[in-house]
Amino acid sequence: MDPMNFSSRRCRTDRFEELLSASVIIRYNALFNFHSFLTVVLLVICTCTYLKMQFPAILEQKTGFRGFFWKAARIGERLSPWMSVGCFMMGVSIIFF
Repeated sequence: MDPMNFSSRRCRTDRFEELLSASVIIRYNALFNFHSFLTVVLLVICTCTYLKMQFPAILEQKTGFRGFFWKAARIGERLSPWMSVGCFMMGVSIIFF
């Protein structure tokens, strides 16, 4: 066994473990950080509203898994002025804070 080959594999393994631990931190960041959670919620609501306006057949089911996205689109439709203010303020906070 070539010692050089072993050390390069060891280095790749260490790098993989670093990337894996970093991805776990990134994956759970939106759950534990309130700012990130609000950003995700706003993006889901805005995306669902846009999709419902462009492709109404996708979100016509009101129950089940698609029902969650239908409800998010309904919130976006009903609270449109407040959603736009929320998206604007979230954008400002992401850029400056």
